[in-house]
Amino acid sequence: MLIKHIRQRSVGQARVAHAVVVIFLEFFSWGLLTTPMLTVLHKTFPQHTFLMNGLIQGVKGLLSFMSAPLIGALSDVWGRKSFLLVTVFFTCAPIPLMRISPWWFFALMSVSGLFSVTFSVIFAYVADVTEEHERSTAYGLVSATFAASLVTSPAIGAFLSAQYGDSLVVLLATIIAVADILFVLLVVPESLPDKMRLSSWGFPISWEQADPFASLRKVGKDSTVLLICVTVFLSYLPEAGQYSSFFLYLGQVINFSSQAIAGFIAMVGILSIIAQTLLLSVLMKKIGNKSTVLLGLGFQLFQLAWYGFGSEPWMMWAAGAVAAMSSITFPAVSALVSRCTDHDQQGAVQGMITGIRGLCNGLGPAMFGFIFFLFNVELKEMSPVPNPITPGTEEKPVIPGPPFLFGACTVVLALLVAVFIPTQQDPVVKTCSNRVMTEPISGEINPESGSVPVSDEDNEPLLQDSSL
Repeated sequence: MLIKHIRQRSVGQARVAHAVVVIFLEFFSWGLLTTPMLTVLHKTFPQHTFLMNGLIQGVKGLLSFMSAPLIGALSDVWGRKSFLLVTVFFTCAPIPLMRISPWWFFALMSVSGLFSVTFSVIFAYVADVTEEHERSTAYGLVSATFAASLVTSPAIGAFLSAQYGDSLVVLLATIIAVADILFVLLVVPESLPDKMRLSSWGFPISWEQADPFASLRKVGKDSTVLLICVTVFLSYLPEAGQYSSFFLYLGQVINFSSQAIAGFIAMVGILSIIAQTLLLSVLMKKIGNKSTVLLGLGFQLFQLAWYGFGSEPWMMWAAGAVAAMSSITFPAVSALVSRCTDHDQQGAVQGMITGIRGLCNGLGPAMFGFIFFLFNVELKEMSPVPNPITPGTEEKPVIPGPPFLFGACTVVLALLVAVFIPTQQDPVVKTCSNRVMTEPISGEINPESGSVPVSDEDNEPLLQDSSL
């Protein structure tokens, strides 16, 4: 009854704008904490800061991987709004603890990975309210909104932290997080049509669909979705590791000031907005989904290699511009998957992709932290040091950023895998979800069709174009 009540509280018809506002507020609140979190992280873990940051993000990402398929599958049955509320609430719950208890803040942030899968529900929400030809543009808009939150929030957070202290920044982030929760509760309409939800709340759902390991086994039975998931894993693994430690790396190794870091984020964010709106829309129309994914991976490869060998600030600025162009990859992949999936499976399939990203969010930071640890790259001071070179030598290392070069190698593998993804053809009308509702079983009859859902997950493809 509570979930039904939550779904009924809304304003207007479900639109992409609702998803955009939810994403912007959630990541804006966390973006404000960029500078305070660096300070708290260093004070809480003065030794092996990169490594501890990687472990914290690793636990969070692993839990996201475990929960994303379940939340996606449940949202296909019970609607998107209630699960948007759950994911936003628990993702933002750790924020006020940053000033109350840093240890509890990092502990709760790790555990919040169970619900930090807002993107999977948001992308399913967008798929519910858009036509197929509009979807790539809508996904680009959502991803660009994420980038837009990074344009302003870290700079604002850094300024307020320097002028008024971290406590005010944490308070402002908490207020924005509460506003996001209230927006979902009071304004966001349900996007999933009533006829697509189960009429009985006691109707059993397929828990195999919600099991992340069952999802992985199912991936192996479908060549197209297997190629897509492997591509997502290999490309997002270094991206997740990069996001977890890059601002620390800029300050410690490249000697960026706090203002320079905020400016860098703003530049990359602005260029990412342009790439994910104007550029993505043009590329999807001109060269198609697959070629757009390949182009984005090519930009990412170039960017990571540049980060790995770059030792001067201007190199980081140039590589950041390339990084913004590589941001087209994930919305292009999401659009490709959504075009091949029925409406009643959007949450499950997007949850599976988000689960893969969640796994990367766990493995990527841990991998980067461990490689930094192996190469003795450690955060010693919060302010940029005059000379971060090891005492006794006057030469900079040949490879300043070893983890980025390792990430470039995984992107090379992602490119090789993505080449074999079937070229998207004109979508067919029906998918496996239409075909499984065919075999009648006595005693369990669907009142509309005279049949019941029959589990045939081991044989049916996940995507429409899997047979191509």
